[in-house]
Amino acid sequence: MSIEDRWRQRFQNFEKAYTNLEDAYNLTEYSELEKTGLIKTFEFTFELAWKTLKDLLEFEGFEVKSPRATIKQAFQTGYISDGTGWLDILDKRNLMTHTYDEETSQEVVELIKDKYFALIHELHKTLKDKIAE
Repeated sequence: MSIEDRWRQRFQNFEKAYTNLEDAYNLTEYSELEKTGLIKTFEFTFELAWKTLKDLLEFEGFEVKSPRATIKQAFQTGYISDGTGWLDILDKRNLMTHTYDEETSQEVVELIKDKYFALIHELHKTLKDKIAE
């Protein structure tokens, strides 16, 4: 599989995850199970987002080895507009992974609803436009 095919295939997986995240995001109230579902769907979508960016950047000739390097290069290249926000998601991954108590899960849900979903949404639109070129 070529590098171009790999990033396009990764985008398709990212798009499926994004659609599930969007459905979860659009709920107005959450049971504990739904909160967990939103958080886990966000984690999965974020992982596919940065890996899609990594594949795209490598296709374009950049060498990026880590999520942090990928985010920084994606910001410099203009694929994302809020590098600080993306790095914040990266730094909060451990918090998301350990959402065992109600207070922590509520904090993470609020971050997703108030800030993080918008970043993923913007990237989805950018990459969708890119793939249509």
